[in-house]
Amino acid sequence: MCQSGAMGKAASLDRGLHQRLVDSLYVEAMVMADEARSYFDSDALPGDLTGDPLQRVAFACESLKVTTRLMHVIAWLLSQRAWQRGEIGDADMRDEKYRLGAAAQSDPALVADFPFAARSLVEASQELYERVARLQGRIDLMRRPDGKEPQSPARALMDRLNTSF
Repeated sequence: MCQSGAMGKAASLDRGLHQRLVDSLYVEAMVMADEARSYFDSDALPGDLTGDPLQRVAFACESLKVTTRLMHVIAWLLSQRAWQRGEIGDADMRDEKYRLGAAAQSDPALVADFPFAARSLVEASQELYERVARLQGRIDLMRRPDGKEPQSPARALMDRLNTSF
């Protein structure tokens, strides 16, 4: 298995925990994807949305956002699994194609008028996406050679000015 580089060092600190976390998130994402497919693919549009064309379009857009978020999460988790099995090296994991893809946020005011089941799926998919994004951020932090958070350009300039005087 590939264990060279900072990513290997960071993840090997508790490889079992990383694997359990990835596996747990994968199961959660797959179950949610199945629920979303079942709900959004049903022929029956919720009764309260059948009369308003804008609501129907918004509902369709939100179903695509939910699906996109979940597919990005699943793809990222599959990459993590491949890395765990040694199918993807540490250096490859820095490639953008293995990172969590960008996903549009839902408009809470728009979603508020959706039926409970739709709102629940939208909110749950956003929450799962945000958790995975935080996990990716922590892994990125561990990948840094110094282990420190990246500094903002403004903070770096202020620090340089302070040390100059």
